[in-house]
Amino acid sequence: MESVRPHPRSRAARLLLAVAVVAAGATPAIVAAATTAAPARAAVTLNDSEVTANLWEWNWTSVSAACTNHLGPAGYGAVQVAPPQESVSLPNSADGVHPWYEVYQPVSYKLESRFGSRAQFADMVTACHNAGVRVYVDAVVNHMAGANNPESVVGYAGTDFSGPGYSFPAVPYGTGDFHRPGDNCPTSGGINDWNNEAQVTSCELLALTDLYTEKDSVRTKIAGFLNDMIGLGVDGFRVDAVKHVRKDDFAAILGKVNNTVAENKRPYVAQEIFDGASNDALKARAFTGNGDVLDFAYAKGLRSAFQGSISTLANIPSWNLDAPSANVFAMVTNHDLERDGVVLSYKNGTDYTLANYFALAYPHGKPSVYDSFTWSNRNQSPPANGNGYVTDTACGATWNCLTQSTGVKGMVGWANAARSVKTVSDFTAVNSNVIGFHRGDRAWFGVNDSGSAATATFATGLADGQYCDVVSGPATSSGCAGGTVTVSGGRATVTIPANDAVAIHVNARPGGTTPSPTASPTLTASPSTTVATTFTVTANPAAGQDVYVVGSIPELGSWAPASAVQLPAQGGNTYRAVLDLPKSTAVEYKFIKKTAAGAVTWESGDNRSFTTPAAGSYAVTETFRGDTVTAGQIATSFHATVTTSYGQNVYVVGNVAALGGWNPANAVLLSSADYPTWRATLNLPPNTVVEYKYLKKNPDGTVTWESGGNRTFTTPSSGTRTNNDTWR
Repeated sequence: MESVRPHPRSRAARLLLAVAVVAAGATPAIVAAATTAAPARAAVTLNDSEVTANLWEWNWTSVSAACTNHLGPAGYGAVQVAPPQESVSLPNSADGVHPWYEVYQPVSYKLESRFGSRAQFADMVTACHNAGVRVYVDAVVNHMAGANNPESVVGYAGTDFSGPGYSFPAVPYGTGDFHRPGDNCPTSGGINDWNNEAQVTSCELLALTDLYTEKDSVRTKIAGFLNDMIGLGVDGFRVDAVKHVRKDDFAAILGKVNNTVAENKRPYVAQEIFDGASNDALKARAFTGNGDVLDFAYAKGLRSAFQGSISTLANIPSWNLDAPSANVFAMVTNHDLERDGVVLSYKNGTDYTLANYFALAYPHGKPSVYDSFTWSNRNQSPPANGNGYVTDTACGATWNCLTQSTGVKGMVGWANAARSVKTVSDFTAVNSNVIGFHRGDRAWFGVNDSGSAATATFATGLADGQYCDVVSGPATSSGCAGGTVTVSGGRATVTIPANDAVAIHVNARPGGTTPSPTASPTLTASPSTTVATTFTVTANPAAGQDVYVVGSIPELGSWAPASAVQLPAQGGNTYRAVLDLPKSTAVEYKFIKKTAAGAVTWESGDNRSFTTPAAGSYAVTETFRGDTVTAGQIATSFHATVTTSYGQNVYVVGNVAALGGWNPANAVLLSSADYPTWRATLNLPPNTVVEYKYLKKNPDGTVTWESGGNRTFTTPSSGTRTNNDTWR
């Protein structure tokens, strides 16, 4: 269950935490006193931006170059860097050579790590400040290294330690500085109940030695570590695993932390509170008294939208997010989530890029853009030398550098221009995968998450004139490096390329001109001229054949098989596509099978037909006529009489794979062509007990199940089966 799901990084760490070290002769590091005043430094001017570039596991030299050459000039407000303290070095772990997560197992608070030396770290902070960019450090304060590391293992600075002995002499920490199994931890060591606050905050997070943060001496050492970095110019912290520290303990630690050097203010704090807990005390919103929180639910919601219908992004205010917008550090992905497949990652191509554009445009939290290395297994090391030290970043090869792309840089400027307006106006869904909105009179954004260009007219909120599309290129002294958009009467007709976005704002005009202030016009959303129409068909194509739909209108190929629209396979002999068809239009169509050479097999019978509605969406779910049912399969029809509200659709879901295996996301959409009867015919295995239910899905993706127990029947050994039901 999600509520008891352990931290993904920790699950990975569990595989390596196998051994023990005996600490011997390590020299204790000097921990800066929490009250030590920060040294005086030359004044710097930092970018007025809430956007962070998360350069995770980049070495310090590469971060310096990125700040100087890209992040500062683009207007980023901060860069987030990986944990800088000395960590365990694992040259031959069960998960390979120097897995990425070793940096989350500290052995000392020395700023000597696989990313570089203390001097290189300090130079990086200075370089980023000189470029106008703040530095936020990923701080590991809940725990030290694992209890079971082999004796041969030491830290990256050569520091010895003993996990089983709870001895980290370089800090120094000893046995009394940790929560101990059966002592101040109420279990045998691990967390057995992820909703039990006492266990979560005082037991070991999958064998990582858990610091006794109730003790003032431990708090002082943690604060000293943070103050050491603040003294070097660090501006804030992304605090790892803070859900596992009692809130009052962490508040006491922060009370010992100095103001920042560059701006003489409290350091920014973004707390990692992994989602899934049902205990309110362990939910992210309960921790906002100590700083912002990472919003995992937002990242997961963005994945759902960009892999489904982005028109649902209009409903973000109704999402059950981790905390209010003002209290969150927003992200599309991070190092934990991208490896679990619960959010988008670079492996999702344009969906990932467009989601990042959207996150920079939408006023939720403080947005971040994540850059890491490419990976083929979840524990893989970043590119490194034989000793584990991370090598310089080479963009476009083994490293992803979305933060440096033209489109993302343009959207950083867009976010900065729109920052003062925290609301969205005139959210327009042209169809399920093309949307646009503006932030007051500051900026307009449109995105097309489909394979075809889309043209529509949008309310922009902007003064009349020409603007540069900052996704395709910046404004220049002589014009626009990319495309231009003309606003007239507060509106603009824009063609958004396939799988792309267009964005304009008040600070990006051809030649650098800025419009004179004018009263914002009264605007209304441009009405959509199309209806998102879902075609689903059960078919049994022969080897080499694909399934298509073709019909009487240009969007369906005007009856030309060469222009028919392919329906991608969904599994279980089901083929589906969502197409934008003109509203209030009579449509005739048929399904065909076609080979790569162009040989066509038409389904039998008369033309199918329907009329698209004037608004909302539409769906047809059919079986290829004249097809041979898969050997041994039973053609099973579901006919359900269901009254729905505007925008709702009806699905059937059940215990067999063809019915989605009880997963609403894989439920079978029923056709509304005979409303209020919803229909679908599927091939099910013979002599099988089938349990099923009907459900309704709302436009925002929420699900309503019918009441009562599961419906059930047994498929016959041959022939067909029809279920005639009424919604309960």
